[in-house]
Amino acid sequence: MPTEIERKFLVKNDGWQASANAGTPIKQGYLSTSKERNVRVRQKGEKALLNVKGNTEGISRLEFEYEIALDDALEMLALCEKPLIEKTRFLVAGPDGNTWELDVFEGDNQGLIVAEIELENEEAAFALPDWAGEEVSHDSRYFNANLNTAPYKTW
Repeated sequence: MPTEIERKFLVKNDGWQASANAGTPIKQGYLSTSKERNVRVRQKGEKALLNVKGNTEGISRLEFEYEIALDDALEMLALCEKPLIEKTRFLVAGPDGNTWELDVFEGDNQGLIVAEIELENEEAAFALPDWAGEEVSHDSRYFNANLNTAPYKTW
């Protein structure tokens, strides 16, 4: 069963930029959001993905993701709840060699930068980079589906 296990942290400084890749623009929208599931369409550069996530339990949840035709994704994004989530995702090597994903949000969520690390299990050890700040894994305000309905600029 495909399971996503991730921890999220706010970013407290720009020290991550020295080891980041060039970044990939992402536009995503939600066709369905509920406590039990989210159905998301994402344009990630020139690729497109359809994603279904189950209810979060701790820091884990079921996740199914499928590549779809870019033209289909663009049509589906027009059907999504507004506003769409817009961000640039950077891949950054952590101090122990783990890869972190840093999302620099735009639009209604401008000013928010969140770092995520995906883990093999909930107890997996990892080194926290010095640019990582407060952990927000259990704060649902930082779930992308919630940033859609309650953008960062409204907090």
